[in-house]
Amino acid sequence: MSDQPLTLADVCHEVRSKNAGPFWVTIDVFAKDHETYQAVADESYLDEQRIADLYDVDRETVRMFRLPDLDVVKISFPRRVSQGSLHDRDIHAGQHHVPLAVLPVPPRHTAGAVGRKVVR
Repeated sequence: MSDQPLTLADVCHEVRSKNAGPFWVTIDVFAKDHETYQAVADESYLDEQRIADLYDVDRETVRMFRLPDLDVVKISFPRRVSQGSLHDRDIHAGQHHVPLAVLPVPPRHTAGAVGRKVVR
């Protein structure tokens, strides 16, 4: 096994981002199973402050929705620039998920991923 720590993308089915209107971005984190969901939805790992730090937004503007019945965490925050404006470099917000997807997951949160095939 690699010495590299597992990332959110490694332990989840999918991490994706998209527009939530011209002024907001939404990131969806789809866990592979409920055990993984519990690990990534844990507030000691993923909370509004971590998102604020990753995306340089005010903590108070970050909205997080934990959906245990779906094993999904949904995160929304304001875009730095409005969609389609002169300085918008990702009009569909399709690449905004990358900083979150490559976030290392502490070993205590990856116990359920041990033994699973991880494709990098």
